[in-house]
Amino acid sequence: MSSPATCPTAEPDGLSEIASAEAALWKDGFDAAKLADYQAAHRRLEETIAATGDDRRHKFIVFVPVADRPQQLATCLDSLLSLCRAYGYGGLRDGRWHKVEAVIAEDSAEPESIAAHRALAERVTAGGLTTHHFGPEEQAALLASMDDDERAALAPAIGDVVPTYRGRKGQGAMRNLAHLHLARLQRAAPHERLLFWSIDSDQEFSVKIATPDGDLEANAISFFHRLDEIFERTDALLLTGKVVGDPPVSPAVMTGNFLADVLGFLDEAFEGDPRSVCRHHDRDTHREGEAAYHDMAERFGFRHANEAYRYPCPLDGWHTEADCFAHFAARLNGFFYGEHPTRVSRYLHDELWRTVQPARTVYAGNYVARPESLAHFIPFAPLRLRMSGPTLGRLLKGQLGARFVSANLPMLHKRTVTGSTQSEFRPGVTERDARIDLNDEFERQFFGDVMLFSMERLTAAGYPDRRIATADQPKGRRTPRSGGPEQGEGWGNAPHFCSTLDALRDELLAQYNSRRADILAKLARLRERLDDPTAWWSTAAHGAAIADFRNFADNVERNFGDAAPWFARINSPEHWLHWRGRLANALERHPDDAQAWAAAIARQAGHA
Repeated sequence: MSSPATCPTAEPDGLSEIASAEAALWKDGFDAAKLADYQAAHRRLEETIAATGDDRRHKFIVFVPVADRPQQLATCLDSLLSLCRAYGYGGLRDGRWHKVEAVIAEDSAEPESIAAHRALAERVTAGGLTTHHFGPEEQAALLASMDDDERAALAPAIGDVVPTYRGRKGQGAMRNLAHLHLARLQRAAPHERLLFWSIDSDQEFSVKIATPDGDLEANAISFFHRLDEIFERTDALLLTGKVVGDPPVSPAVMTGNFLADVLGFLDEAFEGDPRSVCRHHDRDTHREGEAAYHDMAERFGFRHANEAYRYPCPLDGWHTEADCFAHFAARLNGFFYGEHPTRVSRYLHDELWRTVQPARTVYAGNYVARPESLAHFIPFAPLRLRMSGPTLGRLLKGQLGARFVSANLPMLHKRTVTGSTQSEFRPGVTERDARIDLNDEFERQFFGDVMLFSMERLTAAGYPDRRIATADQPKGRRTPRSGGPEQGEGWGNAPHFCSTLDALRDELLAQYNSRRADILAKLARLRERLDDPTAWWSTAAHGAAIADFRNFADNVERNFGDAAPWFARINSPEHWLHWRGRLANALERHPDDAQAWAAAIARQAGHA
């Protein structure tokens, strides 16, 4: 896979200048003073390419599904404009960026949000970046252009196929519907070398970098140039990046390690003097690692970090231990929206081609696809399970092999609105009077994990292409769908699916129950520590901060205690039978659903 960076229309001197500027930028860690030189080198390259009049590089369509997040979407698209201005990929023609466009894939329920997103598309377009609003009318028209049978065949990918707008379909269904729209864009521009880039509305086109003076955010990657190089020099069909900043996972699988970090913070604070200078600015000695924020990192092949991580105080200027204590307490609520103040991921620079390697996980908020890859879709989207990206990744690993790759091109992930501890909208999270309910998200996380790890086991055995016989069913016989005829050969092996699902559910249920017991034990220690009458925070002067800590503890109790509905549901045999039937049916249908989807994409792209 390794290959030198090239550009078919660039002069060697321009590429050499960029390579030298990059080396200087990262020679002894990140040197912010050299960033302007690095960006300017790219802009000079663009001037050279423009002078030739022959730019055969890829054009990017950046598409972003969004539900009721006008502020976060504005920040996201403004960062895209900043990226274009900083590095100049493709240059300007008639005041517009020639090689980059954006699509807002509307999934809002609130009319005010839809109007705000449409107005944002107009503002960004006026700023030089052509931005399309794939809104309610456009979505309804796309579905209405199909006949009843075509729409019905797409239900497993997009859910409700009635040609009217429905908001908050979920990220999977919205991305799949957007893929149909992108296929139409491909049809309208047959001579363009298009790449489609899926992002999330709570991300930015920059990275978080650790420096001796603390973290900073910088526009330090020329994403479009690097992606163009990879797709120019390899036969990759789909590339996935990752994210830095806030973790890409649910609080459902981070609470154990965050409680350990909160306890570590209180233990350290207990030994200090609230009036003394803050001691939480030393760099943590933990190495940046994969999934340090995940309570079940070992299930993904990573080392579980048992020790607590220190809180990196972000306050500037002279301040006390008590100031840091109060600031940390005020941030605790953000954890339930996906922030992890103690285990933030940071960008680690490396030579790009050393990082391009076969992948196994799709980060739904950061993948780039050739038009051919639109034939693949987010599986089981109507089930609204979490972990749909990793589940798709397991399928692509088997189907695309080395043409499914990852690279060290992460985007900055910010779960909450700047200056707050909340997201504008996050599915599965409800808050009322500081009482946060995550039960819907937790249940979707558990059954999403069951599907993911079942898929991992099934694809290792050849799914979806190879049949597996069981004692229950002779080899080569297909179980017909309910109410439908037999249709050729395939998996059609519901007993095998059920046995795999049962095995994974039992394994994960034991892990979830054990982890919950550990969380409740840590919660008891947290309450004991907060109630310690000998602690300096027991005085009235620190009452507001302690109230924030207690509210955090109450919300952990609300979502992990004996009264938590999700815990009862995942342990219920009857509820499992319901979910097992849904999961097994989805697995059985998937090979046929994938064929129907590929045919629909081909029709939209004008290839059928």
